[in-house]
Amino acid sequence: MNAVEFVVPASQRQISKRLEVEMDMSLSNTLWVTMKKNPTGAIQNFSLPLLHDLATLVHTIKENGHHWNHEGHLEPIQYAVMRSEHPDYFNLGGDLKHFRDCIKRQDKIGLYQYSKLCLDTMHEWATSSNQSMTTIALVQGRALGGGFESALSADFLIAEEHSEFGFPEIMFGLFPCTGGMSLLARRVGVHQAERMMTNARVYSAPELKEMSIIDEICPRGAGNRTVTKFIADHAKRRVARLMLQRSRYRIAPLDYAELLTVVNEWVSIAMKLSASELRAMDVLIMMQDGVQKLQADKAQNVSSLFAFGQQSSNTVRM
Repeated sequence: MNAVEFVVPASQRQISKRLEVEMDMSLSNTLWVTMKKNPTGAIQNFSLPLLHDLATLVHTIKENGHHWNHEGHLEPIQYAVMRSEHPDYFNLGGDLKHFRDCIKRQDKIGLYQYSKLCLDTMHEWATSSNQSMTTIALVQGRALGGGFESALSADFLIAEEHSEFGFPEIMFGLFPCTGGMSLLARRVGVHQAERMMTNARVYSAPELKEMSIIDEICPRGAGNRTVTKFIADHAKRRVARLMLQRSRYRIAPLDYAELLTVVNEWVSIAMKLSASELRAMDVLIMMQDGVQKLQADKAQNVSSLFAFGQQSSNTVRM
């Protein structure tokens, strides 16, 4: 898929069409990973090219012992921050157009390969990092579906106060398949996690902060400064906090076998979606494609996109 190769030794700053990666030694060896705007003009989602770049990056970090090159010297990565270049969207999750195409062609293998790549990338990011570095998701807009899951896979989640989160998959007969249940259950318990994945709600950042899902919120535009301050404070007691971080994951580990079972069940159900469920997916595909007429007014856009779900359940407007 022509993924960029993140080799170490590598330059301090690496840029592909989809990712920008830069090491900041002045901030406790922080690696900033930025998902760049979709070059096609579509709203940010986990397209296959972006997924391959992320998978390559995460694997490279792991294979090189969580080190990055800075001015010719390999330095340990102590913090890694995932963020988006898009001003309004962190990530809208899975590539629904790809889903739709696989379903139309009954390409079960292709859909499985995509879903497993999502799972493996998330799992490697969520588990291999916590032994020696701390990961942070910085959300500065909407994080839906797989975008929400990817934010939850970080050790800490920081969001600007206007950010919104939710799992819309239930509206077209599916459910989160990249660890959503396991990741959310570690923060709020399994029953609350299930409710959040089936109620078609979109939650505000302050709501999720109240529920202890988000660790910190900040005003619009203050995300980078807030992360910088968070890292500076965290680094003062980094060793002790890293030990607690390790303990947290020993107590509540991610079960890969369970996660893979979810992927298999998700693919089987996806191949059997009804005509009405596929029509609902088509509406969300328009959102990911950034259809011009749907972008005139963001609030109206989101409300209209989820009108389908509101016809069948008492959902909260996104």
